[in-house]
Amino acid sequence: MTLDRKAHWERIYRDKEESDTSWFQPRPETSLALIEATGEPPEAPFIDVGGGTSRLVDHLLERGWKNLCVLDISGTALEKSRQRLGPRADAVQWLEADLLEADLPGPWRIWHDRAVFHFLTGEDARQRYLQQLRRHLAPGGHLVIATFSPEGPEACSGLPVRRYSPGQLAEVLGNGFEPEETREELHRTPAGKEQSFVYCRFRYQP
Repeated sequence: MTLDRKAHWERIYRDKEESDTSWFQPRPETSLALIEATGEPPEAPFIDVGGGTSRLVDHLLERGWKNLCVLDISGTALEKSRQRLGPRADAVQWLEADLLEADLPGPWRIWHDRAVFHFLTGEDARQRYLQQLRRHLAPGGHLVIATFSPEGPEACSGLPVRRYSPGQLAEVLGNGFEPEETREELHRTPAGKEQSFVYCRFRYQP
């Protein structure tokens, strides 16, 4: 039976409060640090894929970023973010779409992903992701991506995940993605569990 990804994530975001999701971060420090390390100006086109109800967009707006897009398969998640931001939400482009199938705008100078890639356990899905990434990330742009590390959980939100070391992630991304920085993060969920993440920053030089 094929998983209906949209129905799954609509149900997750409908049934749980934002602060009850395992990935909740009041302040996504590691993502913010890696985004700053790109050296891109606040006018640079930026997309957060699988952004959901992440607070990353809040903090980027506070820092003066002006060309922000948040994509998620769940309209429920995006609506919760819009309600949280209030009038500031009008400064953000919101895309309700399946990343693997979407006709994306762009090109983007920064592509941020803390929520999508490690759920892609099949080769076909990973290749579709990489096609979108290569098509819509500007040459010279930056990929900031986080996945569960080899010590991380084997499943999340009822779905299996694929775990990566920095080297494994670089190998999967392939030619054109030059690793520039790696950070490890031990994320504590609202339930008190620890999850091991690896964050990598790549420069895209096709």
